[in-house]
Amino acid sequence: MIAIDIREPGEPDVLVPVERPTPTPGPGDVLIKVRAAGVNRPDVMQRRGRYPPPPGAPDIPGLEVAGTVETVGDSVSGWSSGDKVCALVAGGGYAEFCLAPAPQCLPVPRGMDFVAAAAIPETFFTVWTNVFDRGRLKAGESILIHGGSSGIGTTAIQLAHAFGARVFATAGSPAKCAACERLGAERCINYRDTDFVEAVRELTGGAGVNVVLDIVGGPYVARNLEALAIEGRLLQIGVQGGAKTELNVAVIMQKRLTVTGSTLRVRPIADKGAIAAAVRGHVWPLLESGAVKPLVYTTFPLRDAAAAHRLMESSEHIGKIVLVT
Repeated sequence: MIAIDIREPGEPDVLVPVERPTPTPGPGDVLIKVRAAGVNRPDVMQRRGRYPPPPGAPDIPGLEVAGTVETVGDSVSGWSSGDKVCALVAGGGYAEFCLAPAPQCLPVPRGMDFVAAAAIPETFFTVWTNVFDRGRLKAGESILIHGGSSGIGTTAIQLAHAFGARVFATAGSPAKCAACERLGAERCINYRDTDFVEAVRELTGGAGVNVVLDIVGGPYVARNLEALAIEGRLLQIGVQGGAKTELNVAVIMQKRLTVTGSTLRVRPIADKGAIAAAVRGHVWPLLESGAVKPLVYTTFPLRDAAAAHRLMESSEHIGKIVLVT
């Protein structure tokens, strides 16, 4: 099969097509003939040598795929050759075939093509487990979503809005802010010309938001605490602005705040399977009705993964970038 290899840590051109043996499914595995694969920030970090795959995962990048079941391993039930599936994987998505643990596979939503389905697993699993499980966002509460025009952001805006929350977001241009508001954000704050803490205070009558979903970290963390309401929850899922910061812990104490975070890739299969089941139960009806849908900005052929990464790092896109085989 053709797969994308990271020749060495570096810029996008280190992503090169190579021939690799087609993997063989072990017990509990599903072998997927990949039709499309999502591109995500962790792929960029892996390419740069900053996010190695967990033990046992392929060194091929790619955390989400959609396609058809080719074969299944021993002890797999519920999936058969030819089934249309999308799946969360710990690596190996940038290839013509990819192994996925059966619990991490979901049926392609009715009426959806493979490109859109490939844009679901990484972002929808991440948003569900953080915003609704760990963050306990409820109807009538408010949430601030940083990076609103990203794959995570566009997903979080839609889901939070669909479940009845007041949604605010941040983005870096008028076009991106407009896109966030079309997706369901009551207001998208252009962080280049507006202080999001002051904007949130104004929008909430001084109360602050109940939840903040942050992919930035660094200097944003202390400001997020300022933007939170009493009993607010900060959900840290990225550190694009840095992994270290200085905090006034008194703010956490005075407001009775909860600060939490998570990563998805290294979690065990049982955890990811439980998230998949929750997403299928709560989110699949919204996807199949069209109330929520992954926002795909553009596609690239698998062999042009380097071009996809250049676009990802330019941050010019809104939503997801997908590779097609």
